[in-house]
Amino acid sequence: MNGIEQEQMAGTLLKWVKNFVTDLGLPEKWADQTDHILYTALIVLIGFLIARLALFIVRAFVKHILRLKHIEILRIMYDQKLFRTISHLIPPLFILSLLPLALEDTPKTLTFINKILWIYFVWAILNLLNKIVTITGHLILHTNNSRNQPLKGLIQLIQIMLYFFGAIVIVSIIIGKSPGALIGGLSAFAAVLMLVFKDTILGFVGGVQLSEYDMVRLGDWIEVPSTDVNGIVTDISLNTIKVQCWDNTIATIPPYSLISGPLKNWRGMSESGGRRIQRSYVIDINSIHFCTGEELAKIKNTIPLIRSYIEKKEAEASEKQIINTDNPEGLVNGTIETNLGLFRAYMTIYLKQHPSINQDLTLMVRSLAPVGNGFPLEIYCFSANKAWVSYESIQAEIMEHFAAILPAFGLYAFQNPSGRDYINAALLTAGQDANVISGLPWGTFKQHPSDNRQNQSNSEKSSFQNESSKRPE
Repeated sequence: MNGIEQEQMAGTLLKWVKNFVTDLGLPEKWADQTDHILYTALIVLIGFLIARLALFIVRAFVKHILRLKHIEILRIMYDQKLFRTISHLIPPLFILSLLPLALEDTPKTLTFINKILWIYFVWAILNLLNKIVTITGHLILHTNNSRNQPLKGLIQLIQIMLYFFGAIVIVSIIIGKSPGALIGGLSAFAAVLMLVFKDTILGFVGGVQLSEYDMVRLGDWIEVPSTDVNGIVTDISLNTIKVQCWDNTIATIPPYSLISGPLKNWRGMSESGGRRIQRSYVIDINSIHFCTGEELAKIKNTIPLIRSYIEKKEAEASEKQIINTDNPEGLVNGTIETNLGLFRAYMTIYLKQHPSINQDLTLMVRSLAPVGNGFPLEIYCFSANKAWVSYESIQAEIMEHFAAILPAFGLYAFQNPSGRDYINAALLTAGQDANVISGLPWGTFKQHPSDNRQNQSNSEKSSFQNESSKRPE
């Protein structure tokens, strides 16, 4: 609409208003004021009606397109109400173009109304830019390459800057000065602003570093050793990172604390082929000894899993072969010289055939440096199943098997004596029969007390049968 058309439209509207006021028969001194008021109200009403009509048409057109074809960006614009925000630009522009033609005689009123309209227009522009930033951030965050990037803080910072400059423009409109002069005056308050926005600035710097070095993503399991934070990252914003801990509590920490302090991110474990199992038992040194031929023969017969290993080691020893530590057949990580070396070999073979252990990652059973309580023996491998409950179950199964099979190799784990141990020691010292004492460690005697009871029962039964056979009929 050019200037001539604006004048024609304004003249037509003003003529209608004057005719209407004349028909009302108002006094002449009120007629001019009434003309201006009614004209202003009329163009305001027309401006908002045009905006509503344009919004109705555009929304109907967009809905029709979305029914026919799915366009992601168009759907996001519709859901974010971008078209409603754009429609708010129409009323102030329409009113500003027609209002001066009717209020030329009242400059103060015209100036006051113009300020209100320009403030409304700046507010509409800020909302529009905010919507555009939100939609752009939504599209970026939902792409495959940026899905887990902590970009929310950057988006929030841009929005804060938009509203900050928008506020400066609005203040400049109210006081009638240029925005540049206000920004220049704010330089004197830079120190105060830095103090007020300290957390925001630190959060932005922390968010940029987290994004640049890919330290934290949404859905990561993180652990902050200096705090009780240990759980899944559910939200990353400008000032806070929200973590849902394993007890279902929600913890919030500032982003810069993850930069300035230690942070453990378990993402590498989640993306790898397994979750580490690293547990150990301390073996009683007194139970470690050289293996005899009888012991090897007994273990071969009682534990089939290690029979082929012992036979191959014996064949190597008889043929005086050099043992290759990279032997692909599995003759590694153990010997048959001692019962502890034999047990290490057994546990290695056991883990290599375990269906829940990842065979492509590091797997070994190793001896650690001796300690005051004994000789530590550690299992180091990776569970193929990384889910917490399944992982704990697999780890428990392996360690339970570790503890249960130890006595079969003549080995015993060190354990501090309990009150029952002291009582049992006192009873044995007093001459109490071991068969009636409860809680003795497995393998304390050459035969388990239950075996002694069974043998005693068998001998009594045999004696009774012998005596019965000697009785005369």
